[in-house]
Amino acid sequence: MKVSTERIPDAQVLMTIEVEPERLDAAREKAVRKLSPRAKVPGFRPGKAPPAMVRRYFGEERILDEALDIVVPDVYKEAVEADESIDPIARPRLVVETTDPLVVKATIPVRPTVELADYHAIRIPVEEVTVDEGRVEETLTLLRRRAATLEPVERPLQWRDIVRLDVRATVGEETFVEQQEVEVQLVEERDVLIPGFEEQLLGHAKGEIVEFDLDVPVENMPEQFAGKQAHFVVSIKETKEEVLPALDEEFAKAVGDGYESVDALRERIRADIRRAEEERRDDRYHDAILTKLVEQAQIEFPPVLLEGEIDRLFHDQAGHVEDRDQMERYLAAIGKTEQEVRDELRPIADARLRRSLALSKVTELEGITVDPSEIDAEIDRMTQAAGQQGDRLRQMFGSPDGRATIRRNLMTRKTLARLVEIATQDGGAPVEPAGDETAASPMAKAPRTKADTKKSEASAEAAAASDEEAEQPAAEAETNA
Repeated sequence: MKVSTERIPDAQVLMTIEVEPERLDAAREKAVRKLSPRAKVPGFRPGKAPPAMVRRYFGEERILDEALDIVVPDVYKEAVEADESIDPIARPRLVVETTDPLVVKATIPVRPTVELADYHAIRIPVEEVTVDEGRVEETLTLLRRRAATLEPVERPLQWRDIVRLDVRATVGEETFVEQQEVEVQLVEERDVLIPGFEEQLLGHAKGEIVEFDLDVPVENMPEQFAGKQAHFVVSIKETKEEVLPALDEEFAKAVGDGYESVDALRERIRADIRRAEEERRDDRYHDAILTKLVEQAQIEFPPVLLEGEIDRLFHDQAGHVEDRDQMERYLAAIGKTEQEVRDELRPIADARLRRSLALSKVTELEGITVDPSEIDAEIDRMTQAAGQQGDRLRQMFGSPDGRATIRRNLMTRKTLARLVEIATQDGGAPVEPAGDETAASPMAKAPRTKADTKKSEASAEAAAASDEEAEQPAAEAETNA
């Protein structure tokens, strides 16, 4: 058996294997014996027909195909095991180039190669985080709205009033909307039915019947109504106004676990906003470091790794569908083919893979390791933060796979910490250590889980309020979890 190898682009090896004729002949004989029980030769029981008759029954082409199925995997395995310089990471692509003599071409995916530039020269300034006091006041307002009372009013409707009404709308002869006793709040930042509906009610009062026409949006509407004009008839049955509690000490004590004063509540909100903004800043900083690291690196990886990353992104996006029927329903819902989705995900997967490989190379070059005690400490921290879910979390992350996940996260955290330490040496203000052994900087964080962070009660209230206030800046005060 003659074997030659050639390194080809994309971290692959092209192996050419020439097999001696005697070995292919032996494989043909094995193929005849394997097929013999399936040969229905008159006068012979299955498996008892002479080899020559079996050959005639199936034909030489079928015998050769069966022989190749037998011999090709074996010669590939022998050739790879004999060459210690080749370290396959996935199955090869095997192609029979000729059969006389038998020549097999094997395209073998091998480990990626990563050559980093001088990453110790990377310098990136650190953004200064400031808190807009307007956001603090907006969050206070959201908290007050959560505690607001509703009182009946007889005056004309204003923004933020709550109104109970009967609604009927038609497009031509067809009914577009018909609902009774609907209660809605007139919020300027969102649309209840279609754009312009709330504005038509402003200035009207309880007991009035209001008629008006509005254009139905084209998007997210039934085809028979989209883009057409609807005629509305609205009967206003009841109106209420939102009465906010006074912003005083009594209100501050009622928020979360209670605060001694409005100033103390403000300070907690301000700290929560700052922490959230620092986390966003840190994410941007990591992104900038990794972008620079990858831009300066030479990275090669086999296509099979990219396809695997696309697979993971695809299934994350589709919700981890379990079978083909579910996949077809998902694709029908988004109106795309599987190939179209994969093509859209390809550049994202490529970027993620390059960053992961570059980061792993830094881990290797810097000699970064994670001790079992660090994994134990991280599991303790996460389970304590999880409260009642701590036992379940400990069981999940206490398994070998769970500990491996924690180890990878800690390795990422420590490697990012090292890169931050390098990048802030003189390009910007140094970042203070985080105060634990697993991270040299608060900007070096592993991916967070819900159990990782506990919201303050004030932040939780603000976040809950922001759910009702679409696109409100104060919602950003919520601590990421």
